[in-house]
Amino acid sequence: MPEPRTFLIAEDEAMIAMLLEDFLDLLGHKVAHIVASLSDGLDAIASGGFDAAILDVNLAQDKCWPLADALEAAGIPYVFATGGGDTIPPLHADAPTLAKPYSTASLEAALDRLG
Repeated sequence: MPEPRTFLIAEDEAMIAMLLEDFLDLLGHKVAHIVASLSDGLDAIASGGFDAAILDVNLAQDKCWPLADALEAAGIPYVFATGGGDTIPPLHADAPTLAKPYSTASLEAALDRLG
């Protein structure tokens, strides 16, 4: 099991965000921020307090790419969460992905691939 981490979760569906928070807790991790929009996510990234992130590719009407860009610039690893059919930009193609629906095992496997 990887070292415990503190996460930012960017997810616009409250029930899914809570599920991820529960799964992370079961795996020994903590959650510093849960955000549902790009602007809140950028604010959370600027304020810090976490060392990894899980980004829902589709945040309401927006794609999460600006959050991934900001995390990349800060040297913070991240996982993309997706329901499928999303094309990850080349800059972020090496990031792990987590397919919906989630399970504790699939989350753990994605986290094992974090840098």
